[in-house]
Amino acid sequence: MGATAIRHRGNNEHSAGRWSLATAAPRGRIWAVAGSLLLSGCMVGPDFEPPLPPDVSGYTPQAGLRPAMASEIAGGAPQRFVEGLEVGGQWWREFNSPQINAFVEEAVHNHPNVRAAQYALRAARETALQTRGALAPQISGQSSATRQQVPAAAGGTTGAPSIYNLYDATVNVSYTLDLFGGLRRQVESAEALAQYRRFEMEATYLALTANVVTSAISDASLRAQIAASQAIIKAQTDQLQRVQRQFEVGANSQAEVLAQRATLAQTQATLPPLQKQLAQGRNQLMAYLGRLPSQDRGESVNLSSLRLPRKLPVSLPAHLVRQRPDIRQAEATLHQAAALVGVNTANLLPQFTITPSAGTDALTVGQLFTPQSAAFTLAANLGQKLVDGGQAYRTKEASVASFEQDYALYQSTIITAFQNVADALRAVQFDAVTLRAQGAAEKAALDSLTMAQEQFKSGAIGYAIIITAQQTYQNAVILRIQAQAMRYADTVALFQALGGGWWHRFDETREAFPRNGGYFQGPDGPALSATRDGASNEPALTPDPEMERPR
Repeated sequence: MGATAIRHRGNNEHSAGRWSLATAAPRGRIWAVAGSLLLSGCMVGPDFEPPLPPDVSGYTPQAGLRPAMASEIAGGAPQRFVEGLEVGGQWWREFNSPQINAFVEEAVHNHPNVRAAQYALRAARETALQTRGALAPQISGQSSATRQQVPAAAGGTTGAPSIYNLYDATVNVSYTLDLFGGLRRQVESAEALAQYRRFEMEATYLALTANVVTSAISDASLRAQIAASQAIIKAQTDQLQRVQRQFEVGANSQAEVLAQRATLAQTQATLPPLQKQLAQGRNQLMAYLGRLPSQDRGESVNLSSLRLPRKLPVSLPAHLVRQRPDIRQAEATLHQAAALVGVNTANLLPQFTITPSAGTDALTVGQLFTPQSAAFTLAANLGQKLVDGGQAYRTKEASVASFEQDYALYQSTIITAFQNVADALRAVQFDAVTLRAQGAAEKAALDSLTMAQEQFKSGAIGYAIIITAQQTYQNAVILRIQAQAMRYADTVALFQALGGGWWHRFDETREAFPRNGGYFQGPDGPALSATRDGASNEPALTPDPEMERPR
């Protein structure tokens, strides 16, 4: 699955791939390492590199993927897998449903989870910029004016007290020399968190759009099942009336009337559960759209109007790890953990700070900025904990263990992602077979019912066979509708498993970008406007070379 995702710097390596400062407890060694790093200007800690993708060529044991079987009914179009074909940024348009398109657009604009993810990304970016500010000198200024009286006795005289004014202006500078890269590792950690939030937003977007489309398909399926059940109930009601009339003229027995009445009641009993599922599904769909249940306007999708995409994308395994938002989140978490190892290692080493200051002191304002009034100080501070009970060392060791934990979780995410894709591919294949079989079963059940009705009229069979044929046909119709809907849902699951094509669209709104309103802008101040390429007046964060397009 790939080697541990850190590249080590300088001479701090073990042959086993472990970072040597993990065992460098003696203070003498720390000072020796500090001296060498001071001369070389290196950053301590591991340099992060994304782990290598799994060394596999496909998602299933078989070398190739068979096309999904075609059926001569709605939703039975053949589907062919195209290796290397990319998922479209608006993949839901493949279903050719204006209503689904409208649902998705409304959900993306209205659902609070999307806005929350945008603001979380902005907060992380603001924090990254704030952390970067620690790399710059910290400058402050102050001035004062003092009127002071000195008693004459203080100068050994007996005259009047001395009164004078004192003016001063001072500029103080504090600059931490990041010789070992601790501050830069903090910036790296903050930027990794911003990357995590970026893909958390994409994961939210993908889950929401997939849930909206799946809910719309489920809604259409339930409506079709209810309509079919109501048609069957009407047919069975008509049949009951015919049997009742025949009984009244002595053409059949009361047992046949009761049997038909029981069959009708059983069919009617299947309707309320479907209606309950539809109502609850509508409530869920309204929630995805950012509406309350009472705001349902009744928009729906007709199952028979949907189009099944003929070509289905199958990303190369090496590309999948760059496309799935959950994998990119796990990678960002791993990156942050690697950076924190560097931060905590730098805390083991001496800290250097320079604090120069310059100012003037004068008795009059006019003399305040003359050369004779100038004063300055230049101070350097070298700090190093000598005894801390091993706290700093254990903190660093804990961060190394956290990195290993996050690497294991990254591997787990990879395994789950590949399983998702394999499951979706198999579902597309086998559910196509199921639909074809259910279509044939429905046709056979209808033929059987028609024949049984004709034979009953001629007295060739008993009424019990009619009852059985009716129940068989009813079940076949419902199962065929469910199989139709499943083919559309399988296609949604495949698009979602492959990452949803986020790299072909721009999901960020201005809420995701740092503000540029100055120090005194409150919550209602103008936000930085976002452009399609994410342009900003703020300093750019460390770019992700693979952010725009997975390769």
